[in-house]
Formats: sequence, C-alpha cells, structure tokens
Amino acid sequence: MNILHISDMHFGPRHWDGDDQILLKMINSFDADIVINTGDNTTDGLEDECAEAGRFLKAIKCKNVISTLGNHDKRNMRSHELFRKYIDNSEIITISESLNTRKKNLFLNREITKVGENLTDLNFVKSISINGKKVLILSIDTSELYSNDGYVEQEILNAVSKEIEQIEYDMPLLITHYSVLGTDELPLQNSAALIDFIQKHKIEYVFCGHTHKLEIMRVNDLYQGYSFTHFMCGSLSSSNHPNDDNMFLYYENVGSEDMHLHLMRIFLEMGKVQFKQEIVF
Repeated sequence: MNILHISDMHFGPRHWDGDDQILLKMINSFDADIVINTGDNTTDGLEDECAEAGRFLKAIKCKNVISTLGNHDKRNMRSHELFRKYIDNSEIITISESLNTRKKNLFLNREITKVGENLTDLNFVKSISINGKKVLILSIDTSELYSNDGYVEQEILNAVSKEIEQIEYDMPLLITHYSVLGTDELPLQNSAALIDFIQKHKIEYVFCGHTHKLEIMRVNDLYQGYSFTHFMCGSLSSSNHPNDDNMFLYYENVGSEDMHLHLMRIFLEMGKVQFKQEIVF
C-alpha cells in the first residue's frame, strides 16, 4: 500500500504564490492508493477558501483522498458545514449533547447560530480495501472552534472506539491535525487521552501536520509493550512563516518490511516551482 501525505495548504491569504497546477502534476505522478490530508486547508475557514481547497483536492487523481480539519479551518462558526460541503463529506460520528463534555464550543446553540448541524467536531471512521487488505482510516478532530489550542474530547474517543469495535480490519491508520507528541507553543492540550486511544486500538502509524515542520518519531512504551510511528508533515503550500517547510511525503509499501519514505521538498526560485526529492529510509 502506498500513501501520499499532504498538510497545511492554507488556501486564502496565507496560501503560497506558487503554481498549484505544477504542484498537482507532481502529486499525481505518484502511485498513491490513499492520499491523506491532515488539515489547515484554509486560512480562516471562509467559504471561498473551502471551495478553493475542495477544487484542489478533487484534482488529485486518487480515488481515496481523505481530509481532516485543522485549527485554521475552525475559525468560522460554519466551518464544520463548509468542510463537509466542499472538502470531505464522510459520515460523522456523533454524540449526545446531554453528555458531560469538556471541549469548548463542541455544540453550538441552534437558536442563536441558525446552523443546521450544531456538533462542530468532525470525527469519522472509513474502511478502504487495498490489495485485499482492509485499511481503517480513523480521523480524529483535534481542533477547537475559535481556538489555536488542540484538544480531544474523551466522549468522542469513546464513541469512535465503539464504532471501531464493530468493524473487521487489517490495519488502522490515525490522522489528526495536532501532534500527539508535539511540544510547540500551541500543542494538543490533552495528548495522553489520544495516546491511550492509539494504544487501545494498536495503531502503528499516526499522521499529522500543524507545525509546518517535518518530524518523524517512533514511540516505544517499554512498560506497556507497544510502539507506534508518528509522521508530521510540513506545509504543502503555505507562506505563513518565512521558514516553512513546504513539502509532501510519500510512503511506499506501508506495513511491509520493504517500506520506504520519500520526502518531496518544494521551493519557489525566481517565481518558478522547484522540487527536490529525498529518500528518508
């Protein structure tokens, strides 16, 4: 199984000045069974930004393009509706509003906001058959509405776990926006809850974005006797910070002893898009 990983496109004011068509041509030159997009599709979660991001993603020639939300996508009260309209309309796992939850702005007041769906968290499970194997994509929304801090809701994780227990699968993959290991200035506040979730479901591969930096780490819990590999992809096409790492990652033969990771760096030189490929392992 081959996976291509993109993140932090930031359509809107913080999107780069490069040619998206050249970028798409390079992405489409890779033989990907699954394309995962780990969030921050937009700058401010506005409708025109979501529509632009959606058009870009639909131009990727892979039948399995799966996206999650980032903190920039949740700056708009209607972000969850716009994300489902333009970017990814996977069936969402819901919970009762009567539960004792701690995540801020998890439910909106329908009478005030007039939104159709008032649950702002978008979490889903998607089963995909690749070469005779059932791959389970678990998308966990780690972003809070109107906030740059990351947070996961335990009641949501409980509901996702119940869904997982009803499905037969060969390999689970977790996609989030925030890192479960990050120590940056805007981290996932309660990462221990998500690490427990990873351990519970024996997830070996975790994919994220958020910091615009490349980070690859393997976690070994010597006491519990489990491990997982954590892949943080830099920004695909951001001009957010002067030192952003614009890139995408291509994982070849995932789950096999012959797995390889290709890093494709992206540069703008004299207004032209340049690529530099590295073999990480």
